[in-house]
Amino acid sequence: MTVPTQRTDEQVAAMSLRGLVKRFDAKLAVSGVSLDVPAGSFYGLLGPNGAGKTTTLSMAVGLLRPDEGRAFLLGYDVWADPAAAKARLGVLPDGVRLFDRLTGPELLAYHGLLRGMDAATVDQRARELLDVLELGVGNRTLVVDYSAGMKKKIGLACALLHGPRLLVLDEPFEAVDPVSAALIRDILQRFVAGGGTVVFSSHVMEVVERLCDHVAILSDGVLRRHGTLAEVRGDRSLEEVFVQVVGGRVATGSELAWL
Repeated sequence: MTVPTQRTDEQVAAMSLRGLVKRFDAKLAVSGVSLDVPAGSFYGLLGPNGAGKTTTLSMAVGLLRPDEGRAFLLGYDVWADPAAAKARLGVLPDGVRLFDRLTGPELLAYHGLLRGMDAATVDQRARELLDVLELGVGNRTLVVDYSAGMKKKIGLACALLHGPRLLVLDEPFEAVDPVSAALIRDILQRFVAGGGTVVFSSHVMEVVERLCDHVAILSDGVLRRHGTLAEVRGDRSLEEVFVQVVGGRVATGSELAWL
C-alpha cells in the first residue's frame, strides 16, 4: 500500500511530529515526541542541555532519520517527499559546518544556486540580506574568520535566501552579542508578522518569553508540556515552570556557607 506524502488533517500545521523516536546505542535520546506547531506561530522548544532538542529538530527537518515516527512540514512528509518539504523550509542547525572557505556573498550564491534559484534573484537577495544583517555587501572576509555572531547571521541569511515559510533554528542566539541578537529578533518578528512560522530551541527563558506565543518543554527526550505561552506558564514565570517540569531546583547559596 502506498503511504501518502500529505495528510489532510495536518494541513493547518506548519510542523507536525508524530511519535518520533531516536536511539543512540543503548540511549533513548527522543521518546515518542508528538507535537503540532500552528502556522504563523513563534514556537519555542525549551529544555536543559541533553534534553533531546537538537535530535528532535534534526529529525523534524530531515537531517537525522528517526527510528520510529513521521514528521510533516506544511503538510509534506519530510522523509517521503523531502524535496517538497525542504523547498518551504529554512534551517539554521547548531554546530553544522558551513562552507567556511567562501566569503559571505559566495556562500549565499552557492546556497541559492544549489536550490536552483535564478542567479539574478540570488544576487539581489544576497545583497539585501548582507546589508540588513550588517555583514557587508562587499566583505571579502572568509566565513572561517567570522566571529561567532557573524556566523549565526550568515547562517540565518542562508536559511532565508529562498523565501521559506517555515524557519527552524537551533539555538540561534547562542554566543551572539546583544546588538546582533536584537537584529535577529527584529528580523524573525517581521518574518512571523508576514505570515511565516518560526520554531527555535533555547534554554534562555527571557528570550523565549519575549518572543514566543507557543512553547514546549522537553526533558530526557520526553515532551513534558506544550501549548500557548499563557497555558504553559499559568500565573507563574516560565523559569519557575521550567525548573519544576525538568526536576531541577534553584540553589539558595546556603550550601556554600564557607564562602
